[in-house]
Order: sequence, then C-alpha cells, then structure tokens
Amino acid sequence: MAERTPIEAFREVLAGTARAMAHEPELELSFTSEAPSSSFKQVRVPMPARGLPAEQVAEARGFADGFALRERHHNPAVHARNAPHEAVARSVFDAVEQARVEALGAREMAGVRANLTHALDVRLRSDPLTRARTQAEVPLGTAVALMVRERLTGDAPPASAKAGLGLVRDWIEDKAGSGLDALGLALDDQAAFAALASRLLQDLELIEAEAAPNEPEDANESDGEDESNESGESEQDQDQPGDSDQMQSEQRSEQGQDSEQEADGQEEREGDFDGDSEMGEDGQDGMLPSRPNRPSGDMPGHLDYQSYTTRFDEIVEAGELCTEEELTRLRAYLDQQLTHLQGAVTKLANRLQRRLMAQQNRSWDFDQEEGLLDAARLARIVTSPGHSLSYKIERETNFRDTTVSLLIDNSGSMRGRPISIAAISADIMARTLERCGVKVEILGFTTRAWKGGQSREAWLAAGRPSAPGRLNDLRHIVYKRADEPYRRARKNLGLMMREGLLKENIDGEALLWAHARLMARPEERKILMVISDGAPVDDSTLSVNSGSYLERHLRQVIGWIEARSPAQLVAIGIGHDVTRYYARAVTIMDAEQLGGTMIEQLAGLFDDA
Repeated sequence: MAERTPIEAFREVLAGTARAMAHEPELELSFTSEAPSSSFKQVRVPMPARGLPAEQVAEARGFADGFALRERHHNPAVHARNAPHEAVARSVFDAVEQARVEALGAREMAGVRANLTHALDVRLRSDPLTRARTQAEVPLGTAVALMVRERLTGDAPPASAKAGLGLVRDWIEDKAGSGLDALGLALDDQAAFAALASRLLQDLELIEAEAAPNEPEDANESDGEDESNESGESEQDQDQPGDSDQMQSEQRSEQGQDSEQEADGQEEREGDFDGDSEMGEDGQDGMLPSRPNRPSGDMPGHLDYQSYTTRFDEIVEAGELCTEEELTRLRAYLDQQLTHLQGAVTKLANRLQRRLMAQQNRSWDFDQEEGLLDAARLARIVTSPGHSLSYKIERETNFRDTTVSLLIDNSGSMRGRPISIAAISADIMARTLERCGVKVEILGFTTRAWKGGQSREAWLAAGRPSAPGRLNDLRHIVYKRADEPYRRARKNLGLMMREGLLKENIDGEALLWAHARLMARPEERKILMVISDGAPVDDSTLSVNSGSYLERHLRQVIGWIEARSPAQLVAIGIGHDVTRYYARAVTIMDAEQLGGTMIEQLAGLFDDA
C-alpha cells in the first residue's frame, strides 16, 4: 500500500475535523485550485502547496471551519422564509447570517477564530470593498457583515478593509447602530436573529417596514385609517434622499421601481423554497456571490442596458476549450459519476419518446362516405345497406418540425451535483429527441474571468467612467449544434465537469444569444429551455452599477421574448424560485429531479401545441 502524502494526510485530518464540527458524518472534503465552495455536503477548500506553508494551511482550515459551522448552525428553510427579495437587501441578509454562524464558532474555540480570520483575509483580497474609493462602490453586504462580526466577536475588521469600511461606517452606525447591538441578543436562535436582521434592513432603508400587527383591527375605524395614511406619508417623506449619498439614492430608486411594478397589478408567484443551502455557502467566499431573487413585475419595452466593451467576449465551441484527451477523460468521469442515475432518467426519456411518437402516428377520420371500409361498422352495413357513412380515411397527424434549445447556466454556484445532473440530463434529452426527429441545440453561458477580467482592466485604465454597464468578459459555449449528430457532440458535454470553467453568469445577454440562434432555424416550432439556479450575478458589474442592473435586463429580455417571440420559453430553476422571472417555469429543490422535470416540461409543450 502506497504511503500517504503529507497533503493527503492533511486533507483526511481536515475532513474529520469538519465532520466533527458540523455534526455531519457524511460531509466530504476535497481540495480545489478554484474558488472554495460548499454544496450537497461536498466541501471544497483551497489546496495548499506541497510543503504545507503555515499561512496556506490556516487558509484551508478557515474555509473548512466556515463551511462546517454553517452546516451545523444554519437552517436553510428558516433562512429562506425570512430572506428579502430585493437584491441588495438579500446580499446583506445572507452576509449577516454567515457572520452569525462564524461568530458561534469563533466565540467557542480560539483556534477556529484564528482560522476564520485567515479565510476572511483571503476573501477580502478579491472583494470590491478593498478597492472602493466612494460610498457607491462599497458592497453593503461585506461592510455590514464586518460590522456585525465586530459586534459579535469583538474582532476589529482586517486592515485591508478599514479604508473601504470607513466610507460607510458612520452612515451605517447612524442608521442602524442600535440594530447592530441587538443582534448579539439572539445569536443562538436563527429565527429570532433573522427577525432582528430584517429590522436592521429596514433601518438601512433596504426594505420597507412591515405593517403593525394591530393595523387590521383598526382598519374599520376612520381615525385608525387616518393615522395609517399619515404614517404612510411620513414614511415616504423619510424615504426621500436628504443628502448627496449616491449609494442611498440608488437603493431608494430601485425600491421605487419595484413599487411601481407591483402597482401595475402583476401578481407575484409566491412559493417557499430552500434556496440558501448551496447559494449562500458559495456566496460567502467573496468569489461566488449569493443569488438574490426579486419579485416580478412589468418592465418597459426598451432594453435599458449596455456593455462597456464587447471586445473580449467570445462564442466558443466546447472542443476548443480543452484537448481531445481531456474531453475524453471528463466525459468518462461524468458517465462514472452518474451511472446510478442514468437508468431512472432513461426511463423518463423513453416515456417522452412514446408521447412524441404517439403524436406522429397515423390517425383516422371515421363516418366518411368513401374510403376504406370500417370494420367496426359491419353490423350497420348488414342492417342498413343504404347507409353511406360506413367508411374511414387514413390521414397523417400534423407534427410540426421542431427545434429545442437547452441553455444551461455554467456559473460557479452550479458546481458539483447540479452541473453534473444538468449535463447528463442534456445528454439524455439530445439522444431521445434525435430519435424522434427533433433537432436539439445545447448551449452554456458563463464569463471568462472572475471579477471582470479584461473588460474591467480596460475600464480602470480609462479612469473608471461612471455607469459603465456590463463589466465582464462573456463566454458563450456551444456544446452541440442543432444539425450536429448526437454521437459527435457526446464528448463535449463532459466539459461542464472541468475545474475552472464555471464562473459568473449574465443571464440576459445569454438568453438573447440563445434566442437569436433559435430564431435563425428553419423549423416551424421553436422551444427554448433555460436551466439555472437563480438570478444573474457578476460582482464586477454590480459593484459599479445599481444592485438590480442585471436582473432588470433579464426581466426585460424575458418579457420581450414571452410577449413578442414565436418561440416557446420555459425555465427550470435549481434551488431558486425562477417562477419570479418566467411565466412558464418550475422550481426543483433536488438536482436529481432535473431529468424528470425537463422531460415533463417538454412533453407538456408538445402536448399543448
């Protein structure tokens, strides 16, 4: 038996410690050269060098401790019930909850406190807070989380964050100082802590204050109504910007847009969803931000959106991103990983094939005056020889030519089981629909880099012009073209398993790209299916534009396609409620449901046609 290397021995010790701290015996830990993440009881922490330098060991321990503490002290269902919908408010809410779970460990164990501090230093290296020059550039989630950490543990913010935090500290203290102090009273009670965090968001004017519990009882009294109206007017007056704080005015303007959208009479599709267990954990590392979801509403017809530059964007074939040998290895890994699941999905695929083939079968028109003799009418011929309606005519069912485009979110928070299930489901779908004579195109979307890439560098070199719009390098991937046989594209789907591929996601532009490709097809029926796990997120873009910039664009694009395009649009959300964006959508909480859900949604579209 080969002797274990020092790194492997360290990994086993780290995994055992994480399982013990999380009280979860099934927790698995592995090293990664990409961004640390945690999902589906799979923890990935930074890989140290072979010599195990003390700083890198502490960094790996810090991320492992943070993920383990979240597994132990965090209830995703409680978090989802209390989480706000507005993007900026959600990012603050998620960051405050992460500060709570880490404070529980830091207060109990000095070693854990030191490890978490190292991990925080690493996260801040790539956080916009350390580069902020004005209040508008400070991410509120990071700033508030550092101040909550300071309140709960007594630890001062790291030196790298002091300048950026100083830009907003006085404003936060003035608005919500008492709310920050109150959080320590409910540290061990997540539900009570969430309620206090919601009140903190109200103090920061990120969400609107809820109506008082006794307000419905006073609704029948005219005095009560007057008081309520006066109170509402007073709150609106207080919401008016009283200074030149750019950050506050942007947040209030977005809240005003949401209010106007709700006033248009659109009903929000409500639904409880456990959307935090994976996304919140990915988001807290500073590289994989949380994915906020916001209520739906009518959007203007024009697309109020721009890109700072498109010079560095790329549309690339899957085979161009790695060698043939690597594609073969990745495809083998995908097949091996999901062998136990493929049988169940194949059965569902066979069901879809039967339903599609049934629509292509020949049918009959009965009770005709001429044609083939209807055997079921032989008794009529004997009893009523003069009756002419005893024949049938064979006809072909009008089964229109169809193209299906699968657009798969290739963002970092899909890492792990979600992207694996998405890849194998797309594989089964392509194979099944090809047998039925339906063309299938498989596309993916992500970015070329974290935190903006060359687009951001060009923006910085130009002197940071204001409101630059989208500020990252797009990467749109073609895994399978519609006219390409399945057997030639099969290997390409393994690319989704490649480390380093999954980064950030800008859904609106990806949706326009996939839709344009679909509309160029000659087939009569066109179906676009989007597979995602939440809202668009790109730190570089959101750090210099409004917090809802990408979401607004996505809603505009969806509204335009659903209202104007002949293509049928359907979405499947993994862990997040995408029904808030798409008119025809379904949300699944377990990634293993994806295969069956895709098939049922497609079958429903064919049945409706």
